[in-house]
Amino acid sequence: MKTPGLSELEGVLAVARHRSFRAAATELGVSTSALSHAIAALEARIGVRLFNRTTRSVSLSEAGAQFVDSVAPALSTIRVAIEQAGTYRDTPAGTLRINTSTGAARQVMPLLLAYLRRYPEMKLDLVTEGRMIDIVVEGFDAGIRLAEIVPQDMIAVPFNRPQRFAVVGSPAYFAENPKPRTPDDLRAHRCIRMRMPSGRIYHWEFERRGQAISVDVQGMLTLDEPLLIMEAAREGFGLAYMTEWNVAADLEAGTLQRVLEDWTPAFDGLCLYYPGRRHIPAGLRALIEMIREGE
Repeated sequence: MKTPGLSELEGVLAVARHRSFRAAATELGVSTSALSHAIAALEARIGVRLFNRTTRSVSLSEAGAQFVDSVAPALSTIRVAIEQAGTYRDTPAGTLRINTSTGAARQVMPLLLAYLRRYPEMKLDLVTEGRMIDIVVEGFDAGIRLAEIVPQDMIAVPFNRPQRFAVVGSPAYFAENPKPRTPDDLRAHRCIRMRMPSGRIYHWEFERRGQAISVDVQGMLTLDEPLLIMEAAREGFGLAYMTEWNVAADLEAGTLQRVLEDWTPAFDGLCLYYPGRRHIPAGLRALIEMIREGE
């Protein structure tokens, strides 16, 4: 029997992770039909069905689950061996997979593009989503998130850009409503509420001289995307609670005005984080060095 190749085994693991041939094919950079045929050929050679397929879902069979449990550690060892051999290259090469949020991605994109210019043999696969995931289980090399939500078992590399939140509203809104002087004043204002990826409505957080306040603001709009929140705020539909980075251009242009600035102290910003392991891929190590260059 012909021994399965690495690409076939990587295909099996990708389909197992995503429970989808289409999503797995996108990750691997191949067509869905090519991936499906490759795995079907593998199943025919070994004589067992690895996946149960319906028109709506894909799931591991009992044999497939055992196969994945056995193959995944071996493939991980092979990847590490290849990566270690690659450290002897003059420049890193390969693919670096990073998971992050949309807002974080917008902030660090200039650095990531500079990274690709410096290391043209590297490829970057950046996946953005609001929810936190297990980057090890999902097959990512690293993640980028706010320092306060990075899992404690990860190694974190700060970007050293402290963040602050800002409460903002349009000139038109403030022409009709007095500016709040304390967080409690927000209860009398229309605010644009933010829904978190978990579905929870975010309570606006404030602190001054050791006094911390959390306000469950009210308003006619509840949104889950920062760009939509800013658009609604510009149009006068209420106050918004955003990071300074998001609203900096609007504040400078005067399309949004800031209030309660003395209630929004700085906090630790974004971190690149990755699993604590002895070997760091050359491509990831190069990115870490670029982050530290900016310190």
